[in-house]
Amino acid sequence: MPEGDTIFRAARTLHLALSGRVVTRFETVLPALQRVHDDQPLVGRTIDAVRAVGKHLLMEFAGGLVLRTHMRMNGSWHIYRPGERWQRPRSAMRIVVGNEEYVAVGFDVPVAEFVSAHDLPRHRELSRLGPDLLAADVNLATAAARLRARPDVAVADALLDQRVASGVGNVFKSEVLFVCGIDPFRAVASLSDKEVRHVIDASRELLQANVIGSERPGVPAWGGGRRTTRRMDPSARLWVYRRRGKPCRRCGTSIASRNQGGDARLTYWCPKCQV
Repeated sequence: MPEGDTIFRAARTLHLALSGRVVTRFETVLPALQRVHDDQPLVGRTIDAVRAVGKHLLMEFAGGLVLRTHMRMNGSWHIYRPGERWQRPRSAMRIVVGNEEYVAVGFDVPVAEFVSAHDLPRHRELSRLGPDLLAADVNLATAAARLRARPDVAVADALLDQRVASGVGNVFKSEVLFVCGIDPFRAVASLSDKEVRHVIDASRELLQANVIGSERPGVPAWGGGRRTTRRMDPSARLWVYRRRGKPCRRCGTSIASRNQGGDARLTYWCPKCQV
């Protein structure tokens, strides 16, 4: 599933390609979007902005109409020049938004809807989100308080709850807790206030490290893929994720993994470094 850093970079790329330009092409195979388009045509409108809110991507059209998409496990947005061959089959296309210079194609997007800008603050899902860890004005104290408010939940499961703080997914969950030296199965109630704040701070820092530092659209800060170790070696990008049975990069202990939570998401950790 795309995590907060992926959606942030996608929104940044789409914003550079689409914002301030007039829509000359709109296509969709999703009936709900087509009905709105028929009543409120998008062709001829300007796109004011494209932005990320946690794992949600918001495309804002002039006139107060917003396209909200969520990628879940398999969705993605691509940018092409008009006439350029797509890298995915047309059967995977769900949405096309184009202007004279660029064409944005949403492939396998499972969640897409139009929302009025007026109703956006009261949107059922968006209004429940915790602080966006990649927002410039994020309130980390609020995120820490929301984490603390889930005392009986394992800290790894609490980090995945977007109502605590939005942006962390399964990769960052394991990586953040390794960096903090915290056992992912500890209940939040067992964490000290210092540990709670460390988890929130590290979550923001790791997410930021993967979106800041590159002005090229769609290129991660560390170039060529997500990194949490800050090492340039492509084989040493992550501390623990998908490294079951391999030696810990700090102590040499074999990395462990097991399913965790109601969705049985895999958690990776070092049994020695995260006692």
